[in-house]
Amino acid sequence: MKNRLPEIVFATNNPHKLEEARAILDGCVKILSLSDIGCHDDIPETADTLEGNAMIKAAWVKEKYGYDCFADDTGLMVEALNGAPGVYSARYAGEHCSPADNIELLLKNLETVTNRKAKFVTVVALIFNGKEYLFEGEVKGTIAETLSGNSGFGYDPVFIPEDSSLSFAQMKPEDKNKISHRGRAMKKLSEFFVTNK
Repeated sequence: MKNRLPEIVFATNNPHKLEEARAILDGCVKILSLSDIGCHDDIPETADTLEGNAMIKAAWVKEKYGYDCFADDTGLMVEALNGAPGVYSARYAGEHCSPADNIELLLKNLETVTNRKAKFVTVVALIFNGKEYLFEGEVKGTIAETLSGNSGFGYDPVFIPEDSSLSFAQMKPEDKNKISHRGRAMKKLSEFFVTNK
């Protein structure tokens, strides 16, 4: 008889992130969404670091719903903008902005800039069996001058990873997962679960 996979909540309302995580962690754990556990809270992200925000979300679910949980926070750090938008990447253009608004502001701020180096960083915070863990993934690249591609989400249409001529939004999901910041952080999470079964 097969061992049942441990159930763990991924504290996100983003269906794209959920899909990515389930693809990467397939066979390691059974991932529950926030809606699966009836959590419709607006979880605050009040920290000024990616690690802080990720841990706030994981701790919120553990404390209020009792489930082991992991959560992520991602930042796009643009060299010429002194690391902005960074921890504020999701709300770069304002509190209720859309991803398109964020990209528009980013491209506007880089209009006259030749150095378009950037990196994506994802931190995954995990609360599992009473302990806290952090996993980080990073990918370097450049910001394109125009949008391209229809896949992915967020800044994917303007982020071109190193050693590629394609934006994240032009890649197949499985190809993006192999090299992306979130893919790399989730891979470390997956390895953790494999060795801690």
